[in-house]
Amino acid sequence: MNFLSHFYFERFATIPERVLGSLLPDLLKNVDKSYIFHPQKFEEQLFAHPLTMEISEGWYRHVEVDKIFHSSEFFLNHCHHLRRKLDPVLEGTPIRGTFMAHIAVELMLDHLLIKHQLVNVSRLYEHLENVHRPIMKNYLKTIGVEDIDGFVAFYDKFLAWKYIFDYKDLDQISKPLINISKRIWTFETPKGIHEGLTAVLVDYCNEDMKDFKDIYTYIQDNLTYLS
Repeated sequence: MNFLSHFYFERFATIPERVLGSLLPDLLKNVDKSYIFHPQKFEEQLFAHPLTMEISEGWYRHVEVDKIFHSSEFFLNHCHHLRRKLDPVLEGTPIRGTFMAHIAVELMLDHLLIKHQLVNVSRLYEHLENVHRPIMKNYLKTIGVEDIDGFVAFYDKFLAWKYIFDYKDLDQISKPLINISKRIWTFETPKGIHEGLTAVLVDYCNEDMKDFKDIYTYIQDNLTYLS
């Protein structure tokens, strides 16, 4: 799931570090997709302080949410049906329809959360801005992040950009979809692809994702990490 959908499961959190933890695995991947960390290996150190423990608990919830989501019928069915609609738009590019559908479903869910006012985007950024920086840096050091300054620089840009607000408008989603694809494949942006993607996504979101709330209920009902 994407950032806002992960925040949905921490929307009642009162501690910023808990919210940070719920996004941290993906934030780290945005810095370097090769990053792989296992904070559970360092529980003795991390659980010794209440705020680093909060980060770990948010992280654990993130991992379980993604596991439940990616194995759900909701996700698999929507990816299958959306891929078939996206394939003609992607013709002539190296982008795999399965990849694009995966990311698009996640971004449309974030869009729908905003549209239906199920989460407060401003509140998410407020939490992230109020994280204790020394605590965050200590956490990153403990789990083995080598370029902590590089992560902090990215984190500051992430807070400044506030691009999650843009997901309110489906017209804005094609741009991150293409940019994410360019991290994997090298290609020139075909003329008209943004308009083509937007047309498919608007139609699919309006007609085929009326059941979107079901996935949040399903995940909530199947979570075992409830701390």
